Amino acid sequence: MPTRRNFILDCDPGVDDAVALLLALASPEELPLLAITTVAGNVGPGLTARNARLIRQIAGQEHIPVFAGCQRPMLRAPVEASHFHGASGLGSLDIFEPRAPLAPGHAVQCIIDTLLHEPAGSVSLLVTGPMTNVAVAMVLEPAIVPRIGEIIFMGGARLEGGNITASAEYNMYADPHAAQVVCSAACPRVALGLDATHQVRATPARIARLSGIKTVAANAVVQLLEFCNQLAAYSDDAQGGPLHDPCTVAFALRPDLFKTRACQLRVECASELTLGHTAVEFRADVADALDTRWVTQADADGIFDLLEQALRRL
Repeated sequence: MPTRRNFILDCDPGVDDAVALLLALASPEELPLLAITTVAGNVGPGLTARNARLIRQIAGQEHIPVFAGCQRPMLRAPVEASHFHGASGLGSLDIFEPRAPLAPGHAVQCIIDTLLHEPAGSVSLLVTGPMTNVAVAMVLEPAIVPRIGEIIFMGGARLEGGNITASAEYNMYADPHAAQVVCSAACPRVALGLDATHQVRATPARIARLSGIKTVAANAVVQLLEFCNQLAAYSDDAQGGPLHDPCTVAFALRPDLFKTRACQLRVECASELTLGHTAVEFRADVADALDTRWVTQADADGIFDLLEQALRRL
């Protein structure tokens, strides 16, 4: 395994994707991004591509290419979450047309070309939205799978149940067939499901610390987190809303802030009732292989410290 890892961040911004992007873009030495790829998810594909470019501009990192990707899930009808992320996908953030355009070409081809041309094992994937781009890339070019350093993704739930249905987390539900392709591929994986991300909450005290930074990027993060905390799901919760997608970037930066347990992870694709449910199997005598690391614990204070330090650099 090469000592230096490069990354592709595949996302569907999305309020918490935007915070994850800013955390990643503020950490170019520790987390060098070769590309940002976008996919249909929290909002439509045109908005996710625009939003990634907008956040890239706020971070002052317009040299990093943004590639637009799949317009819809592999098999099922699109499932958007604008009721949570707002009509623009970025809550109450002021929207503008970004200066720098999209990179030419498709996100799936970007993923394939990068993994084939970079040294094997040197590129890891951070996935904070539905896994459509990654799964399609694996199907189109299976040779990329053993060349992936690691896939670190936000998705799934075990103890916490679901957040869009009784048993499914949104990213898994939005494209369960893609998730099953990725979760059964022969490459290293780390899964940050709701069991982990619900431990990392944007409390008023933590938001107040970020609001003291007073930079454009920090102000954007504060506005995004405050928008989430005003949603009906969290408005009466003193803990604040969970920091889902930034946990993925935080794991890549500081895996010591998390605890994991080996498991087999599979995704329900056949049942209408439990579509997108993640079956997390820890028993080695039952599983075919314990080939995924399931995050069980997250250090919320450490993650917010990491976010605060990153925002002070932008």
